[in-house]
Amino acid sequence: MNSTPTSSSSHFGALRRLPTGIWVLGFVSLLMDISSEMIHSLLPLFMVGTLGVSVAVVGLIEGLAEATALIVKVFSGVISDWVGKRKPLAVLGYGLGALTKPLFALAPGAGLVFTARLLDRVGKGIRGAPRDALVADIAPPEMRGAAFGLRQSLDTVGAFIGPLLAVGLMLLWANNFRAVFAVAVVPGVLAVALLVFGVRDPDGAPRQQRVNPVSRANLKRLSAAYWWVVGIGAVFTLARFSEAFLVLRAEQTGVATALVPLVMVAMNVVYAASAYPFGHLSDRMSHSRLLLWGLAVLVAADAVIALSGHWSGLLAGVALWGIHMGMTQGLLAAMVADVAPADLRGTAYGFFNLVSGLAMLVASVVAGLLWQTLGPAWTFGAGGLFCLLAMGGLAWRGLRLATAQA
Repeated sequence: MNSTPTSSSSHFGALRRLPTGIWVLGFVSLLMDISSEMIHSLLPLFMVGTLGVSVAVVGLIEGLAEATALIVKVFSGVISDWVGKRKPLAVLGYGLGALTKPLFALAPGAGLVFTARLLDRVGKGIRGAPRDALVADIAPPEMRGAAFGLRQSLDTVGAFIGPLLAVGLMLLWANNFRAVFAVAVVPGVLAVALLVFGVRDPDGAPRQQRVNPVSRANLKRLSAAYWWVVGIGAVFTLARFSEAFLVLRAEQTGVATALVPLVMVAMNVVYAASAYPFGHLSDRMSHSRLLLWGLAVLVAADAVIALSGHWSGLLAGVALWGIHMGMTQGLLAAMVADVAPADLRGTAYGFFNLVSGLAMLVASVVAGLLWQTLGPAWTFGAGGLFCLLAMGGLAWRGLRLATAQA
């Protein structure tokens, strides 16, 4: 059979047709993720082991930090629609992210770590919606899934290079957290430089006149299909709490402290390898069906991690978690672009991430409390339960659509 070579050539052909700006944005994400993950892969251990912070507080900090990033995206997305330009806000967000990295190395206690984490996520929030809208503006409509998948793949390559560097430096420098955090500044600065000199807004701004994107008339243009995507994205976030809990679970199964970041490396290798192929596939198949399969994979991941007490079982669960991410994250971003008006894409991504941010806050706080009071198996079991609820919602909507079309 020759289906595999044909499929492979289709993948590579799509890669060659993607605009240069998509590739550059992907490498900007790669560099910033190296910087961020060098810190984030060690931060839960640094907070719990070095600073004496409880796991419940780690959950609260992680939830607040991620929620802050997603909530800030509302304002940056609206502003990018209002001015008709995406790049200036993206530069501001990446620049703030780079500037906060030294604070982690200097932090004497949980207060400055929390401040640095919050400011870092504010930077992520500022850049997120304009960057996603810029990808949607640059990519041809029939290749949006591939474009978001490629950016996500390159982003995730950075997400496993970062922990690998962290492991190497921790072994080299005898578990010196602060020295590793200091080195993380370098790729962050390189990411900002590449964005400044390598990307520009496409010709023909989304709107020629400044109009309030959040006026009542414009908000009415965000359809029921868009709000359904927002809702399903929120349920996905509830089912998939902060990855800090994967790091803590790894240490609990007996993985040496210096090697714990390899758990995130394993997840992100799988994520990076699967994001583009699944993004390309999403341009050619039912989005709801692919989301259902993605949720089923996450149920399996939660079950394996909850039931396993050995690092080998944890590794299998983490690999399944990475496959789920590859199947769903670029797909949800492409779905927002498909159902939102072109001149409101920044606003659409902003509201999508606002709702997801609130869900992330709830999910991480609940996960931390369940871990603290009932144990880690309950944390991952609750995630699996939310997956099953989301699968039921998707199946119910599919039946309604099929009935309506009959």
